[in-house]
Amino acid sequence: MFAASEPIVLIATDGIKRRRPREFKLNTLLEITKAINQNLPDRKLYVLFSDILENDLKIGKAIMFMKRDGRWVKVLEYGATEDEQNTDVEQRLNHVDDITVVTMEGINDTTSFDVVIPVFNDSKVIAYLLMGDHDEQERKASPIIKHLPFVQTLANITAVAVENQRLIRAGLERERMNRELEMAREMQSMLFPKMLPDDHVIQIAAEYLPHQQVGGDYYDIIQNGDEVFICLADVSGKGISAAILMANFQANLRAIVNFESDMRVIIEELNDRVWNSAAGEKFITMFLARYNVKTKVLDYVNAAHPAPLLLQDNHEFHLQEGCVGLGMFDEMPFINQGEIRIKPNSTLMCFTDGISELEDADGRIFGEEALFSIMKQNTKEPVDVLGRQVIEALNDFAGWDRFHDDIALVTCRFF
Repeated sequence: MFAASEPIVLIATDGIKRRRPREFKLNTLLEITKAINQNLPDRKLYVLFSDILENDLKIGKAIMFMKRDGRWVKVLEYGATEDEQNTDVEQRLNHVDDITVVTMEGINDTTSFDVVIPVFNDSKVIAYLLMGDHDEQERKASPIIKHLPFVQTLANITAVAVENQRLIRAGLERERMNRELEMAREMQSMLFPKMLPDDHVIQIAAEYLPHQQVGGDYYDIIQNGDEVFICLADVSGKGISAAILMANFQANLRAIVNFESDMRVIIEELNDRVWNSAAGEKFITMFLARYNVKTKVLDYVNAAHPAPLLLQDNHEFHLQEGCVGLGMFDEMPFINQGEIRIKPNSTLMCFTDGISELEDADGRIFGEEALFSIMKQNTKEPVDVLGRQVIEALNDFAGWDRFHDDIALVTCRFF
């Protein structure tokens, strides 16, 4: 079984050839170390350790439990009864923090082990090795007692190696997921418009801060002749699934707007596609407005989204006419369309609930009045400056560490 780099020295005792204890232990440690360095699967390390205990050290029975995802799992066993294999580790062994002689009562009979060895990693118990003799009435020295320090060393090497391999695999998996998230973030950033209108007719700026690497908030500006479509949307939930649904929504929105201008038809078509994509498990709140640069009329539908704020002639308006969220029902129960004539130097601010519902340490909500206040104080500032003022105000109000949701903001100035 052993593959040592030097010949094993044998001695004769009562006509039986045996390895010298020192050479045996050295070569056993070499074999275990070699197996670990070769990154053998956990199962093979357990088999190797079990073979050493049973066939080389002649220990009658053994069970090893290791902690996996918060529960104790049997990873090695031979010679034990079914009752012993079903040991409640949490209840019977959680007090063991050193090599201990232990007796455990089974369910239907009394089962016993002579010794339990706890294995530590970073000051936490990660494994228990329980061992018992074949015949406790035998007069000769117990192999458990005889080899106890050596078995403890082997148990520590094996269990810690397995745990380290698990942590390495988990680290590699996290790294892979982080790479995938970074790719998803880059792909999502490609969905947002690169250039926003900035001329003598309309000026638009946007801010987007995802809570995670990818988010479920989305904004878009689509120009179609004399019409400018302004969209801000928020998928229920966060993360990859929300980002995928939002990417699908963006493609559908652009495709529909390119051949359809009737707002009610656009909303109905978007609802059908969100319902079919999310199967009713997610929905999207959305504000969709259409501004005609010649007539200066803005008509809109608010699909259960926080009402955008319009500051016009120092008067405050909440744009809330609309319908239920997209994908909440297979058919829209109603659609109300709002319409307002826009006067020069008016400002429109669209935002997601990550802004309006942001809370500070005392549980106070940032709210819409704070947004109106910022708008009034910056009526002559470019909209990109206005957007940054809002983000800075949010940070002053709550601090970056309290941003627990995606944040999206679209600000428009009409001339």
